[in-house]
Amino acid sequence: MLNIYNTLSHEKEEFIPIKEEKVGIYVCGLTVYDYTHLGHARMLVAFDVIVRHLRAKGMDVTYVRNITDIDDKILERALKNDEVFSELTARFIEAMHEDEKALAIVPPDIEPRATEYIPHMIDLIEILIRKDHAYKAENGDVYFSVSNYPEYGRLSRKKMDELLEGARIEIGELKRDPRDFALWKSSPDGSVGWDSPWGYGRPGWHLECSAMSMDALGERFDIHGGGSDLLFPHHENEIAQSCCASGQKFAKYWMHNGPLRVDNEKMSKSLGNFFTVREVLKRFNPEVVRYLLISSHYRSPINYSDQSLRQSSKALERIYIGLKDLDILNAKSLVNSHYERAYFAAMDDDFNTPAALGVLFEMVAEVNRKRDIDIDLACELGKLIVKLGNFLGILYSTPNEFLMGTESSDADKNEIENLIKEREIARDEKNWQRADEIRAQLSDMKVVVEDGASGSKWRIDR
Repeated sequence: MLNIYNTLSHEKEEFIPIKEEKVGIYVCGLTVYDYTHLGHARMLVAFDVIVRHLRAKGMDVTYVRNITDIDDKILERALKNDEVFSELTARFIEAMHEDEKALAIVPPDIEPRATEYIPHMIDLIEILIRKDHAYKAENGDVYFSVSNYPEYGRLSRKKMDELLEGARIEIGELKRDPRDFALWKSSPDGSVGWDSPWGYGRPGWHLECSAMSMDALGERFDIHGGGSDLLFPHHENEIAQSCCASGQKFAKYWMHNGPLRVDNEKMSKSLGNFFTVREVLKRFNPEVVRYLLISSHYRSPINYSDQSLRQSSKALERIYIGLKDLDILNAKSLVNSHYERAYFAAMDDDFNTPAALGVLFEMVAEVNRKRDIDIDLACELGKLIVKLGNFLGILYSTPNEFLMGTESSDADKNEIENLIKEREIARDEKNWQRADEIRAQLSDMKVVVEDGASGSKWRIDR
């Protein structure tokens, strides 16, 4: 039985798909005007793990994650760069896909873009106006009428009077109520926009996700997800406009991942602690970065630092050392293992990845105990470790690839191999001083040498 924490009810609920064994999940994706940063990666990996687990349980999942390729930030950046906005977004969409691939993030089944759904959004607005849930202002803007939807605030637990206290009308807005939000923004200056029944303009940001999710998954679907920063007002507004337009309850379960902090502070360009994924991947193995992002529960805050990444590297190293020299390819598959049951029990408890990783480490300890007693069982356990690790998006490398440093160049590896050979010759000749000098040289290169009956082996010390 899978239990999910539903933000809408603020409690764990048994997950019962609307259609048996079929799951529709929509996640709010990126606004593409810059490179993917670590906060984005936190969200992308969290829902990648969720989708992977649903599929591991045999469910037929349709995963939809949108791309916002038109909004004020995009247009401002394009103007600053003196380029067409569509060229800007195309460049950063390609970069986003590269970063996702590096982090072993499985692409969504459907990846709709806002600019492809303008007609759908116009249709939604017309329905909302017809049902008296929206109105056109004198300047051509169209607003959703919050006061006409009594359930507004249910997701975020905000009350109508509290919303009124903090709301205000910006210069140029012609709202009837400060709490109302824009469904359509007029563009009287002839800037980027589309024709509509209310004049030339472009849709409000909140509207796109309602149009795209309902087109891909229907008016009622299973899971809607995103970062906790989207809970209000974005997701609250999505619920309001979607429910009022369709008359349905929209998404059944709402899921939100926790924030990412850098050295225990909020990531911010103004604080100088803002990192893109590609900047981090220049210094750390992508699998190490992914491990860090799954080492905390998806709803919890996660702290990024060089120290936390080094700890993640050591944790992965421990697993790969346990897998080293095991013939996993030819090993039998363990059936009905209590370890696999424990793994699924952890993940079925609201996708508890820390507990699931704990099961993997228990298995590594068992491998180390059985290696010299029952090598066949050790190999079978190793095969299961890799299988379960793959469900989390890790352990795709071979032990040698990871331990010897896939990020090392061929020249580096050749130098290390030559030094290892020279040291073995020195040991054969009982030239212990030279052997110790080479070991020290390798240590300076962060190379750990392990001497055994079959010769000397090495790995990168992370």
